[in-house]
Amino acid sequence: MFKLSGFMPGLLLFAGLLFSAQTAIAETDEIKIAKQYGLAYLPLMIMEKQGLYEKRAEELGIRTKATYVTLGNNTAANEALISGNLDVITNGPPGFLIFWGRTKGTRSEVKAIAPLITQSMWLNTSRPNIKSIRDFTENDRIAVTAIRTSSPAVMLQIAAAKEYGDANYSRFDPLTVALSHPDGMNLLLAGKTEVAAHFTAPPYQNIEVKKPGVHTILTSEEIMGGPSTFNLLFTTKKFGEENPKAVEALVKALGDAQSFINQNKPDAAAIYIEMSNSKNSTEAEILDLLNDPGTVYTLTPQKMSVFANFLHRIGTLKTAPTSWKELFFSYVHDQPGD
Repeated sequence: MFKLSGFMPGLLLFAGLLFSAQTAIAETDEIKIAKQYGLAYLPLMIMEKQGLYEKRAEELGIRTKATYVTLGNNTAANEALISGNLDVITNGPPGFLIFWGRTKGTRSEVKAIAPLITQSMWLNTSRPNIKSIRDFTENDRIAVTAIRTSSPAVMLQIAAAKEYGDANYSRFDPLTVALSHPDGMNLLLAGKTEVAAHFTAPPYQNIEVKKPGVHTILTSEEIMGGPSTFNLLFTTKKFGEENPKAVEALVKALGDAQSFINQNKPDAAAIYIEMSNSKNSTEAEILDLLNDPGTVYTLTPQKMSVFANFLHRIGTLKTAPTSWKELFFSYVHDQPGD
């Protein structure tokens, strides 16, 4: 009888290698990630600069690379995600929640991966007569990144609801204009334009208030009742389920980048200036922003429930999530989120 005793170990080894190769092939060989403008996207810049995603992917046994593109338009990013031209995109919690609500239960359903940063946002104005949101007139325009769906736009709605009641949550919607953070800043600082205010983020808000006459009338902490997640990474549920190791590598690389920033702020500031090609800020100024207690790079989701419950209350979300964990893949479920 032919004996297989000496043959079997080699056969099993070959089968194991074949299975591993098939497993690796099953994962995407490239993950296309969109980022936007501002200090909130520094973790993605660090990941790109240091190849952190590729390092983590290799540890997990998959051969893949990250490609990063910069977009200033959330609508274009959403469309690119659904079409498959992008795999992972970024948005503020309201923009993500609205997209989640629209796609829930469909083939295009989206799910959050992890937050990038908890960050303070300021509503700045160059008009001396505007001391609070009650002073805006029909002739004033407020620059936000996207009308009715961006974090600043929805925060304005929350502020209006608090000031005038839920029935008037959209009071300031007609005053808002959609501009990227850099464009909104430039128009506010230019003066003599219809843009009377800009609801924005670092470093743009900090640059604005350095100009004489520009002042802050409201902050995100005042509106939200404390620190809140500024933006997060998300993808389609389908992509996440088909590429679990790629998404896990992304979360681990993001955590690495956040830790690097928190522990090496001077180096992180230099990388921001380099990767963003910033002309309006110095390394020293960026370092000051990174040392600001209101800027925290963390994987912990914050105030997701405040955004979700408000959007549900005004009818934008048909169904509110049962908890913040329903919105996210399991990779950050160990975080003390809310």
